[in-house]
Amino acid sequence: MTSRKILVVGTGGREHALALKLSQEGNEVYAAPGNPGIAAFATLRDVDIMSGPAIAALAGELGVDLVVVGPEAPLVAGVADAVREAGIAVFGPSEAAAQLEGSKAFSKDVMSVAGVPTAGSRVATTPEEAAAALDEFGAPYVVKDDALAAGKGVVVTRDREEALAHAAACARVVIEEFLDGPEVSLFAICDGTRAYALQPAQDFKRIFDGGKGGNTGGMGAYSPLPWAQPDLADVVLTTVVQPTLVEMEKRGAPFVGCLYVGLSLTAKGPKVIEFNCRFGDPDIQPVLALLESSLGDLLLAAATGALDTVDAPTFSDGASVTVVLASAGYPESSSKGDVITGAGNANSINDVDVIHAGTAIVDASTPEEPDHRHLVTAGGRVLAVRAKGYDIDDARSRAYAAADLITFDGLQRRSDIAAEPLGVVEGASLL
Repeated sequence: MTSRKILVVGTGGREHALALKLSQEGNEVYAAPGNPGIAAFATLRDVDIMSGPAIAALAGELGVDLVVVGPEAPLVAGVADAVREAGIAVFGPSEAAAQLEGSKAFSKDVMSVAGVPTAGSRVATTPEEAAAALDEFGAPYVVKDDALAAGKGVVVTRDREEALAHAAACARVVIEEFLDGPEVSLFAICDGTRAYALQPAQDFKRIFDGGKGGNTGGMGAYSPLPWAQPDLADVVLTTVVQPTLVEMEKRGAPFVGCLYVGLSLTAKGPKVIEFNCRFGDPDIQPVLALLESSLGDLLLAAATGALDTVDAPTFSDGASVTVVLASAGYPESSSKGDVITGAGNANSINDVDVIHAGTAIVDASTPEEPDHRHLVTAGGRVLAVRAKGYDIDDARSRAYAAADLITFDGLQRRSDIAAEPLGVVEGASLL
């Protein structure tokens, strides 16, 4: 395990979890812009994450060995291209390859040509096309904004009018058949031609217990998945990832980075719900907690087209569970500026990490208390409490016990993350 200088680009929980793992391996970690949680163990630098030249210039100034671009928006905007053109290794796909997430219609076309198992779909740009597609597939209706929507551009409903309204609010949508089965997140580390799979995880997308309420960016996750087929990762590498890499290379857009495969485990086998071009959040958090082998070695090998020079990733026994704490009003709106208490106490517990996603530091100094600062909410998903345990139940108990120590006005969290029965279908009320 070699120590390196690594720049992690982004501000959220995904970036915190990546930077923390890289720091624990002995790397010198920079984060741009980062967040208050990352500042505890890494050096923060301000940067416009949508500016490829700015990120490339910062990476050059710092003399880093590797840039890891966390969020999808800068990847779709071509930030990784600018870093590569500067001669710096970057983990993240090119603008052309990131269209696997940037356009769901493009992604579906790639899957179709590559023979990847996925839901039947139609692209619609008019109310008439949307109505015809809804009638073709029937309820439950699945309507996806073709463009980036921060994980919240999908509506799954039995209400035809709601489905039509979502389609009308988007310039272009992909309407799909509903895939009936529990959802799984599988992250494939790709170097353009080869790929390694990380341990699968399950994410909880809806805001309320029981898989009810609006879609969010994710309210919790856990890994491993004892109820899933043991060879799931190998099957997905063979039937999904490798054919996709071959097709992307044919198109002159080799995929280098994390191919996030969102799966439904149907009665007919695993089928792809969607591709993303980066790690998922929070579902990468428990996976990284269990990763025993070097993340830095893995990401650098992928970034330089050399995955064949490193071994497949290995994972520790036990389990990890992440519980997200969200702000008041989320996901429809978002409260900001609410004072957070207890995060430090929770983070000090053995085998618990408090991952920052939407936090800020405000100056609350007075003449009586100079240099007094508060940790406050900055909107959306505020914190994630991640715990490791002997098994899922143990990790879950630890995560919720630590989460109980944290308070802020309007705090929202689900109480059923990784609860029995495992492997349930989110939004099961739709079935």
